[in-house]
Amino acid sequence: MSELVIRQLDDSVLTLTLNRPDKKNALDNDLYISLTELLLEGDRDPDVRVIVLHGAGDSFCAGNDIADFVASGGDAESVRAPLRLLQSIAGLSTPLIAAVHGNAIGIGTTLLLHCDLVYGAEDLRLQLPFVRLGLVPEGGSSLLLPQLAGHRRAFEMLVLGESFGADTGREIGLVNEVVPSAKVLDRARERAMQLAALPPQAVVKSKQMLRAHQQDLLQQILVEEVDAFRERLASAEAKAAFDAFLTR
Repeated sequence: MSELVIRQLDDSVLTLTLNRPDKKNALDNDLYISLTELLLEGDRDPDVRVIVLHGAGDSFCAGNDIADFVASGGDAESVRAPLRLLQSIAGLSTPLIAAVHGNAIGIGTTLLLHCDLVYGAEDLRLQLPFVRLGLVPEGGSSLLLPQLAGHRRAFEMLVLGESFGADTGREIGLVNEVVPSAKVLDRARERAMQLAALPPQAVVKSKQMLRAHQQDLLQQILVEEVDAFRERLASAEAKAAFDAFLTR
């Protein structure tokens, strides 16, 4: 069985590659756990100064594995692994860079809100289709996206749930730079090397200062969103939407 997350450490830069390309790197329980463990391990490792997150195959991350969610029936365990990943990624001390291409759907988009730098490929398709699936926003997006894009733009993205590209992501501040698809990982690693060459404690302290003023609030929101999300998973609306998705 292949690794769910491929780990590569080069010159203080840790690259973590989601490795379910046949599922467009949709997150199931096992992938959530593997990714969380490797992120926290990298954050503790003094040899790691920057973490780069990428996806194998033609997509970054197609969101949650819907079949996995349907099988869970919306029980409490079904959201434990996603919550732990979100809490962990929001609390990382190590700078986190995302190299994003293809599909970045649902949590594949919301986790970008917690990254320090995001490089988007020209073929990138972002989408937050929570309401379309009878669900509610997650990943801290109800707090962070309105701060980034304003209420009306955030409402459009989170409630209407239409897809948008890397250029729009850059316009609202979600994406730092749009690059050719074949170059997106190279560009992210190039910037990671630049970060890794800076005084490490100054980098870590600066990241902490940028995020400290709302870290407690963000952690609270993550829990509240996941509680609401779990309730919606068991709703008739979500069940109907999931059935339609799986039979289309």
